[in-house]
Amino acid sequence: MANYASDSDSDGDAPAATEGGAAPGLPESSALLPPPPLDLLQPPNFITRQWSRGVASGASPMWKGTMLCMSASLISHAVVIPSEARKHVAHVMKRAASFVPDLYTVDADYALSELCKDEQKLDRVLLSREFHVSLGRTVAIQVHQIESLVAMLRQKFRSQQRYWMDFNKWEHFINDDCTRSFLSLEVTSTGLPEISKQITMVDDVYRLHGLPEFYKNPRPHISLAWALGDVSYKLKQAIKEIEKTLSSMGKSQQCNLRCKFSHIVCKIGKKMYDICKLAD
Repeated sequence: MANYASDSDSDGDAPAATEGGAAPGLPESSALLPPPPLDLLQPPNFITRQWSRGVASGASPMWKGTMLCMSASLISHAVVIPSEARKHVAHVMKRAASFVPDLYTVDADYALSELCKDEQKLDRVLLSREFHVSLGRTVAIQVHQIESLVAMLRQKFRSQQRYWMDFNKWEHFINDDCTRSFLSLEVTSTGLPEISKQITMVDDVYRLHGLPEFYKNPRPHISLAWALGDVSYKLKQAIKEIEKTLSSMGKSQQCNLRCKFSHIVCKIGKKMYDICKLAD
């Protein structure tokens, strides 16, 4: 990975010392050239941006760049929890918050334990929002790659068909640097072959752009809550208790979270690109 200039780098360094150690003398004022036009100092393609670490899953590390802008790119399924499944998910969230009090909602970053005290707010902030199933790693791309990346992804996904996805298993995940743990719903059966194929398609495009491919054994999921650090043990215990509670319920009280694939998006920086959108 190339190193980029930091904010501490200066464009106007002091003149180099001569061999004798003294700085060279300044020319007479009459011989001084006029300052160059500002356009030369900052050409049209000059971009300086700073990307700071976010709190959500897969957030890219801080990049300080000059001349080339680095953007965080994420391609994913857009998923909304069906209204008939929200009561079931709300029950699980309340149980999880009682076992792991330091859980926060993904992206919104509300304390889950506080949010669970108000069912309407829990539904509005967490259950009604759009979730995402990652089809590729969150990567840093150069600004000149954006147009090509989006165009190739759209070409790859131009002839997709609808299929069902069953989020049927509560699971915990940890990000690569073990700074955050996640409570998630995983796809382990219906929809898994189709999602795996789509991940391979994204890998093909990433490879052409010199970007890292997805994990060897993908486990498609949506994350609903996160905690700081590695709290695997707590989440594992919470999931065991949740599964006991669910198994004691009758089938009429259980609700499998089933969604139909219809939309793939690619988020680059703050902009969202539609890659594939099927009509209802």
